[in-house]
Amino acid sequence: MEIKLNVFERLLLMQVLPVQGNHATIRILNELSGKLGLSADEHKEFEVKHEDETGRVTWNDLGNEERPLQFKDKECECIKNALKRLDKESKLEVKHYSVCEKFLIEVE
Repeated sequence: MEIKLNVFERLLLMQVLPVQGNHATIRILNELSGKLGLSADEHKEFEVKHEDETGRVTWNDLGNEERPLQFKDKECECIKNALKRLDKESKLEVKHYSVCEKFLIEVE
């Protein structure tokens, strides 16, 4: 499945994914981490900067453009489950809106 994401959405999804699980889940999470994480070329293209004091990450306007990423069914399922867990726990925030729209709308 192809889904278009910008830098913010990619980094946000990396934050909501679980950090532990069974062997199969960890394998999927490892693949997702490589897919959602920014490559060295993207770091350069988006002029990514990390502010040590605040932990804030910034990028140029190119990082706001959505770019297509290919996700396997199991990867989508893992992302959907993470977002559904936040929803069930009433821990979704406004910043999660766009990724919820992209990954959960078709399910409902």
